[in-house]
Amino acid sequence: MDKNVFEQRFQLKPFLFDAIRKLEFERPTEIQERLIPSIIKGQDVIGQSQTGSGKTLAFLLPIFEKINPDVQKVQAVVTAPTRELARQVYDVAVQLIGESDIKVKTVVGGTDRKRMVDQLKNEPHVIIGTPGRIKDLVVQENFSIFHADMLVVDEADQMLDMGFIEDVDQIAARMAHELQMMVFSATIPENLQPFLRKYMNNPKHVHVKPEEAAPGEIEHIAIPVRHRDRIELTIDIAKKFNPYLAIIFANTKKDADEVADAMLAEGMNVDRLHGDLPPRTRKNVMKRVADAECQYLVATDLAARGIDVKGISHVIHYQIPTDLDYYIHRSGRTGRAGMSGIAAVLYERDEMDRLEKLEKKGIQFKHQDLKGEEWVEVNVQRPKPKKKNSPNEFVMPKPKKVKPGYKKKFQEKQKQQYRKRNK
Repeated sequence: MDKNVFEQRFQLKPFLFDAIRKLEFERPTEIQERLIPSIIKGQDVIGQSQTGSGKTLAFLLPIFEKINPDVQKVQAVVTAPTRELARQVYDVAVQLIGESDIKVKTVVGGTDRKRMVDQLKNEPHVIIGTPGRIKDLVVQENFSIFHADMLVVDEADQMLDMGFIEDVDQIAARMAHELQMMVFSATIPENLQPFLRKYMNNPKHVHVKPEEAAPGEIEHIAIPVRHRDRIELTIDIAKKFNPYLAIIFANTKKDADEVADAMLAEGMNVDRLHGDLPPRTRKNVMKRVADAECQYLVATDLAARGIDVKGISHVIHYQIPTDLDYYIHRSGRTGRAGMSGIAAVLYERDEMDRLEKLEKKGIQFKHQDLKGEEWVEVNVQRPKPKKKNSPNEFVMPKPKKVKPGYKKKFQEKQKQQYRKRNK
């Protein structure tokens, strides 16, 4: 069999190349190309890229290359901010290890604790889980990570937002003294820097820009609300798209519930995903989405961040996100693996400046509106500029009823004010 590009680029164990062929990965993404050799060499790395750039393989492949299956101790810990993302990484890991002797376990909340502890008595080589549950089990000495010398912090900016960095800190403090840390994040906030400086030694920082991370083509459509009901407009747009699978992003859990409830009332096949849902419900929702059993998913950013689901044909931004970088992360859920996708955003006239900021980031919008059953081109809804008065201009309040001779008196009053100011 001819070697694929992975085999030409990297020196990996045969079982990993077998898995890559079965998964039909033909060539490494940019972040994989630039980081896998450095990780294999033991270097600390920071991979900055959006979802869909291939970062999961960028850390799992070199970790499995370095694992010694003959040593029955935890050698690597992978932390993720949500249960869904941890399970997603675990699923990829299981596909990669195949029939090899490497053992991987998940450690997340919302599962039977006693059963999990029993499974950890025979220590795996790699732990993948959420920081809180990993920390709790380590502190209670249910398993040891003292010999583990590889730590992955996935979606680090979200870890920071959700208050999990302290848990990650406590995990790192209990690992091997010579610790190799791999941090992956869409953004690197300033508040994250103290943590990075504490554990990382001259890390290699690779920043893959969004246009490089998502090779698929995404069509961006900006739709003016024009004083209409935003939820009703969202439903009309969603029905018109008739997607294979669409994610509708809302800025808050309350908004997500309102949109999902309205779509359910319309008889649409919709699920929701946000932080207030019980763990079992979130797990069932993700299974339905992965099995293509729902057509629409209404989600918040924190719940859906990092979730990689195949077949997302459309993304609808119910609102423009507060952090404009999230627009790129949201939109990147579609147009994956060279496929095309559509991202639509609803906006009010006074939000036009935010669209302009996105345009400066390289987003090209088509300004359209849904008229009945047809898409039509529309003029850009820019806010009216506020008129600025000249420093020497006197503005007399206009009376409700204009009396005869008002214009002449107004002009004379302006002249008097001008003479006074210029004496």
